[in-house]
Amino acid sequence: MDSSNQFDVAIAGAGPAGASAAIRLALNGARVFLIEEKEFPRAKLCGEFISPECLAHFQQLGVIDQMLAAGATPLAETIFYSSRGHKVGVPSNWFTAGATALGLSRSEMDHRLLERAKAVGVWVLENAHASGLVVEDDFVRGVKVRTSAGANEYRARINIDATGRTRALARHFDRQLPSQSKGRRGLVAFKAHLEKTKVAPGACEIYFYAGGYGGLSEIEKGISNLCFIVAANEVRRCGSDPDRVLREVVMQNSRAAKTLEQARLYSPWLSVSLDGFGRNILTPANGLLTIGDAASFIDPFTGSGMLMALESGAVAAETIVQWLGSAADAQQVESIARDYKRKYTRRFDSRLRVSGLLRRAAFVPYLAETAILFFGASTRLRRKLARATRDRRRYVARA
Repeated sequence: MDSSNQFDVAIAGAGPAGASAAIRLALNGARVFLIEEKEFPRAKLCGEFISPECLAHFQQLGVIDQMLAAGATPLAETIFYSSRGHKVGVPSNWFTAGATALGLSRSEMDHRLLERAKAVGVWVLENAHASGLVVEDDFVRGVKVRTSAGANEYRARINIDATGRTRALARHFDRQLPSQSKGRRGLVAFKAHLEKTKVAPGACEIYFYAGGYGGLSEIEKGISNLCFIVAANEVRRCGSDPDRVLREVVMQNSRAAKTLEQARLYSPWLSVSLDGFGRNILTPANGLLTIGDAASFIDPFTGSGMLMALESGAVAAETIVQWLGSAADAQQVESIARDYKRKYTRRFDSRLRVSGLLRRAAFVPYLAETAILFFGASTRLRRKLARATRDRRRYVARA
């Protein structure tokens, strides 16, 4: 095989997890191959909420100025609304003193991360499908890639699945391993950009209703992003029509009805089925790691999904960097997997457990109502709970 097809690390998926891991690895001297199925910029179903802790990651990655120049909207508070209109707020500066969260489309954010990856020497291939894995002696030795020009194989010492919930690489082993993913099944997520909403300035608003919840916040250019989760049976009842689902389900929340009554679509609806929340297999095979949503899908109401993507990319990069330059033998590959699993578990398992407990209330209106009233009465308890969905140690990667 041509030596140009030999890499230290191959990463499938150029979202925030994959691109950030690629940047960190390249900055530390690794030869990195980043595969992306789409061509950027592209729309992506997402809440498009960037928590304040992400700004430190952007600084480390060398993209903070680009993100701010893209017109990101500062979000000083997240406000949770029960279906009856009771509310409770969580200030962004509870997580990072003096900082705000940001509202920025994935189209803008992901594009800037990918351009940064190219600038630091990552070998990027867009419009490419990671169709399979090169497996020899029970070790993943590379990735099979298909493009319009044909199929090829690219070898790498370590391979990373950053393809989100599709788990394009890891799913080849899912039948062989017991799934660790736990969560509520039978859900559908929708997302669209809207104009003429009445969302509170500088706020991300979360609406609870029967069988789901949604979030609304302003992004760049004065447009708002609406992303919501609904029970699949409700979607079927509405004939799978997103506008009808919005009117008949989401807008049963009194605050949502007010903020969205005059809203107009600015972009087409996107939708996807959700299989659940929680942890997946972190090391499904020797030589293969998962990061981002491919590793764990945390509940969107926590507002920490983007943070977990960036953090998991940092954890993977930090682990791999420690072994760069050592012999690329089976024992070292196994050590990387063991170290990554240990660090990831220590970093994320606590917040995933807390999110799982909160999920029980999120999908039941009277429980959500009770929780909002209870935590609204105590700033101390509310702050403690909010921080439990993050890592109190304020993880800063060395990679």
